[in-house]
Amino acid sequence: MKFRRALFRKKPYDKDDEAFVSAVREMTEYHIKHNKKYAKLLSDADFSPDTLKCAEDLKKLPFIPTLVFKRNELFTIDKRKIPVKVTSSGTGGSAGVIGFELSGLFCAFKMVLKIFSFRNLFSPRLTNYVVFGYKPDKNNKTAVSKTAFGTTLFAPALHRTYALTRKDGKYEVDLDAVCRAIEKYAKQKHPVRFMGFPSYTYFTMKLLEEKKTDAKLPKGSKIILAGGWKQYYKEQVDKKEFYDTAKRVLGMDDENVIEFYGAVEHPVSYCDCKNHNLHVPAYSRVIIRDVTTLEPLPYGQIGLVELITPMIKATPITAVMPDDLGVLYPGETCGCGINTPYLKIIGRVGLKDVKTCAAGASQLLGDVKL
Repeated sequence: MKFRRALFRKKPYDKDDEAFVSAVREMTEYHIKHNKKYAKLLSDADFSPDTLKCAEDLKKLPFIPTLVFKRNELFTIDKRKIPVKVTSSGTGGSAGVIGFELSGLFCAFKMVLKIFSFRNLFSPRLTNYVVFGYKPDKNNKTAVSKTAFGTTLFAPALHRTYALTRKDGKYEVDLDAVCRAIEKYAKQKHPVRFMGFPSYTYFTMKLLEEKKTDAKLPKGSKIILAGGWKQYYKEQVDKKEFYDTAKRVLGMDDENVIEFYGAVEHPVSYCDCKNHNLHVPAYSRVIIRDVTTLEPLPYGQIGLVELITPMIKATPITAVMPDDLGVLYPGETCGCGINTPYLKIIGRVGLKDVKTCAAGASQLLGDVKL
């Protein structure tokens, strides 16, 4: 996997199409050789890795809707030899399992170090954490819970307070308890970091405001958002409203509000820039496809989001279509200095019925079964 190693040695936004295409071709050949189901999928699509000669050819690589992983176990490496398996959050009633081999985990680790360093998220200062997500539990194997806990390691944790804790076998939200913890942390000198779902973060800020709680956070505090609004999409507010609330309630400037985007089936971190746009890192590419024809769309047009990365050998997630609608813009139009394209997530396919985009994509492709 020399091309993959070379790709993940690059700086976070050092775009190199030749290196990326070589790594994708290398990974595709590996999955074809070691995964009969994946080989059949590509054969049925009349696709050969030799087709991948330049960045324009990436749109020819068959993608897999994430719904497929929720309905099938699709491992390239023997399941018994995969050291780490994580599940998706199961939005819509089903959850997929994605396996990570050690070399893929090492690539992910290098990526995280570089992107988090780029946004100055590592600190030696003792920090109080408020995690707007699941408290770790031996029965919870979801990626979102592991990621949330992992993020509390980037600055040494003094205390951790979780919004979702398990009671009587199920998770319950207790925002009143979170408010009490924030009030306590606000009186201390240690910085505070919020981490997790933007919905619960916003609801808590509004609750603090209603209670007229003095919740101005110490200097060095940050709000780190990830996971999307999920079932609360109807309550979703625009970024300006969110930032204004954070400033008003917590005393936080928007430069200390940092947003991430990603998926279990696409373990690449998309971190917003100083202008709060999600630039595509060197380790991935994004294609926007027409919801009817699945043809690639130009910049500025809304469609189904396809995500590409050659990170993982254990599971064939090289090209996947998650549950999102989005639009891609040229990086130069952002003005932050990063020149890779940036992605805006608009919503989900089938919002009326709260369907996942994976389900919508599956319907467009036919009911995919491997």
